[in-house]
Amino acid sequence: MNKLHDSGSKIYIYSLTLVATLGGLLFGYDTAVISGAEKSIQVYLINSLGLSTWIHGATTSSALIGCIIGGVISGIIASKFGRKKTLQIAAVLFFLSALGSGNPEFVFFTKGEPTIGLLLTFNFYRIIGGIGVGLASAVCPMYIGEISPENIRGRLVSLNQFAIIFGMLVVYFVNWGIANGQSLDWINDIGWRRMFLSEAIPAGLFGILLLFVPETPRYLSLTQKDERALKILTKINGVQRAKTILAEIKETIEHHSAKIFSYGKIVIIIGILLSVFQQFVGINVALYYAPRIFESMGSAKDASMLQTVIMGVVNVVFTVVAILTVDRWGRKPLLMVGSVGMAIGMFAIGALSFMNVIGISTLVFIIIYTASFMMSWGPICWVLISEIFPNKIRGRAVAIAVAAQWAANYFISSTYPAMMEFSGGMTYSFYGLMSILSFIFVWRMVPETKGKTLEEMEKLWEKKK
Repeated sequence: MNKLHDSGSKIYIYSLTLVATLGGLLFGYDTAVISGAEKSIQVYLINSLGLSTWIHGATTSSALIGCIIGGVISGIIASKFGRKKTLQIAAVLFFLSALGSGNPEFVFFTKGEPTIGLLLTFNFYRIIGGIGVGLASAVCPMYIGEISPENIRGRLVSLNQFAIIFGMLVVYFVNWGIANGQSLDWINDIGWRRMFLSEAIPAGLFGILLLFVPETPRYLSLTQKDERALKILTKINGVQRAKTILAEIKETIEHHSAKIFSYGKIVIIIGILLSVFQQFVGINVALYYAPRIFESMGSAKDASMLQTVIMGVVNVVFTVVAILTVDRWGRKPLLMVGSVGMAIGMFAIGALSFMNVIGISTLVFIIIYTASFMMSWGPICWVLISEIFPNKIRGRAVAIAVAAQWAANYFISSTYPAMMEFSGGMTYSFYGLMSILSFIFVWRMVPETKGKTLEEMEKLWEKKK
């Protein structure tokens, strides 16, 4: 008992992290479920209405509009209602989106009779889910970062990225399981609906489990609930360390109505550029359009789904690499190594595309590219966004960074079909160029946060003002 009292409970902190990462799992599930359904949506709602590839790209990426909205409002909601309640709102939105996307004809439309109204309704339900993703993407790492001891914070926040990738892997299996052995007509009529409806199960579980976790001690302290904050800090860190941390928190939030640029513009710019580069390297093209990419390589539909599952497994494995090394090697080295790997992968895919070479080599370089992202920019970007901002502006600053991320995500994902029509080689080479620029950005501008408390990071920005 004394040992627990002195050092805190690892079981407790990992339990809280596990619940919070369900939001990450739903983030991954919701954004990747479209990969199995997008061709059926194209047949049912785009081709049947005679609409263009631009509309197809916009529909495939429509959830990202909600992600932008969710990212923008996440800071306001998290600051006003708390981190926990924001995640509960996200859980409800995930649940409603799953039901509506799987049955968009509900009440107002006739099944099997596509109309522009039905297309707009489907997009509305996807946007609702996107708002949930936007909220979760900002607040899950924020929640984990605010409850975590500094010596394992990188690992715990990286678990959220693991959950995102695991959610994608789960939905790849679900989509493959639904489509496997079924006719194309059945998939285009019923299968895609079941893909969306399946998300209701993890969404419901997330909402229930959130009833049993506390608010973060830093938010509680912000709202003058120091006794509750100390109680949670004690469970996590032990008695003596908890008192020290609470004193540091109180010192940094004494005047907690600081303006967004109170610590200078550079910290906000770095947060935005971290987010933008994470998307401009093209990762979500690989994730959203994976089955289509593999089909373009000559695979049958069932085989392309299976290859997507294989890619998902690779993603999970290399996310684990980041989890095991982020608190040992630091954030910057992992980001720079990942940028180099992504550049190699994308430039190679671009060269193969220019030469019209499609085969196993393309799959190899896609795996090199995605593995490089998953061991670096995938988890580490979220770790840094949860760490670099001072307590007094964290909610709003994270919201700005996350909104920028989803705006960049939407731009890259929605323009991909049209860019590929113009030139596949140039498209992939553009993502390779962005990977090189991301390396230079990290090398010159991003501070190392390994081993620093959130309050120590605040002092760093104070000195740079």
